[in-house]
Amino acid sequence: MIDLYYWPTPNGHKITIALEELGLPYTIHPVNIGKGDQFAPDFLKIAPNNRMPAIIDHDGPDGMPVSIFESGAILQYLGRKTGKLSGSIERERIAVEEWLMWQMGGVGPMAGQAHHFLNYAPTMEPPQVLPYAQDRYRNEVERLYGVLDKRLADHEFVAGDFLSIADCAIWPWAMGWEKQQQTLDDKPHFARWLKALENRPAFAKGRAVGAELRSDLTTDREAQKILFGKR
Repeated sequence: MIDLYYWPTPNGHKITIALEELGLPYTIHPVNIGKGDQFAPDFLKIAPNNRMPAIIDHDGPDGMPVSIFESGAILQYLGRKTGKLSGSIERERIAVEEWLMWQMGGVGPMAGQAHHFLNYAPTMEPPQVLPYAQDRYRNEVERLYGVLDKRLADHEFVAGDFLSIADCAIWPWAMGWEKQQQTLDDKPHFARWLKALENRPAFAKGRAVGAELRSDLTTDREAQKILFGKR
């Protein structure tokens, strides 16, 4: 059994989707980031960067428990543990790692900032409507999705013609394209991939885990202070 320290955000969804695709049993331990659970001492022992998700695998290396933080590291570990979703030959494994790092260094941070400045910052007290930041991150997300669309023109999935942890990592962020003020009209291959993964039972189930736990960050002032204030 894997203990998953989780909140229903794109980074959390990466892990629930992968666990569902891999058929690994897991138990959810909610980390309510809007209430500051990520700063609790016990959680910091597992995730010192005070970010979820994190896992404890009680059947880790040599049969001993292991804790892992950072969503990309968790995905790579799960791929190695099961021998699945990571490619079967070295060239495939390289492609998986390339596109996983692309998500971790590009789509995640850029889409997250676009979402913040376009949706959350304008609702704060006082409102923070910052056109330069909005344009900067909206445009960079558009560029990244254009890169992905070109890749998917020749491949069924991101790393090739096989599902991988790279798809598990990118898709939860990409599903927020509307709130990131993007369009699919000029990205047919991206749109095809989004829909194909949405129709996979494991992706749908993984994304739905804990959906009822979330609050509306556009109106939850206390959560805004915790998430967007200085620590």
